[in-house]
Amino acid sequence: MILGLMFAPPRAASNERLEFIGDRVLGLLIAEWLSERFPDDQEGGLGRRLGHLVSQPVLAEVAERIGLGAALDVAPGEVRAGVKRQATVLADALEAALGAMFLDAGLEPARRFIRRAFAEVMETQAAPPKDPKTGLQEWAQGRGLPLPRYLVASRAGPSHAPVFVVTVTVAGRTGSGTAGSKRSAEQLAACDLLGQLTA
Repeated sequence: MILGLMFAPPRAASNERLEFIGDRVLGLLIAEWLSERFPDDQEGGLGRRLGHLVSQPVLAEVAERIGLGAALDVAPGEVRAGVKRQATVLADALEAALGAMFLDAGLEPARRFIRRAFAEVMETQAAPPKDPKTGLQEWAQGRGLPLPRYLVASRAGPSHAPVFVVTVTVAGRTGSGTAGSKRSAEQLAACDLLGQLTA
């Protein structure tokens, strides 16, 4: 499925308001779905599930699965640079699409879309997930290793749209993550390294 929407380049201000609205719509509708699907979970478990499902890696995965990258309207140079495949761009585009959907048609179409697009990742949630940083720390502690070391490798971009590159090292192995906030970049770096260590 490919959404028939065209988006301005990711740095353009025109999509930021849609992303803002889409982020709230997504959080509300995922929270509603989780409360229905896991009626016995307490707030902490529901919160971890919600945090995982609305995280940048999951949004990027969903956006890629539905073919949203193909609908992005970006400059030719950015296409060659692979912008349409970047997790931050895909995640932002999905939020913008949800914002546009809500403003154009209301909550019910957005609810139906989310429940189709996120069905696969929702099905994998037997237990509340741990965030990647916690998972990586527990992996290291369980093997008697020093705690993961996070380092901001670079920070670029304007103050209103920074890009952080963070690396994390455990047992001589290194993972990296790139995101618009240090915290998100750390989570992505931990996820990258966990994937290497448990492959």
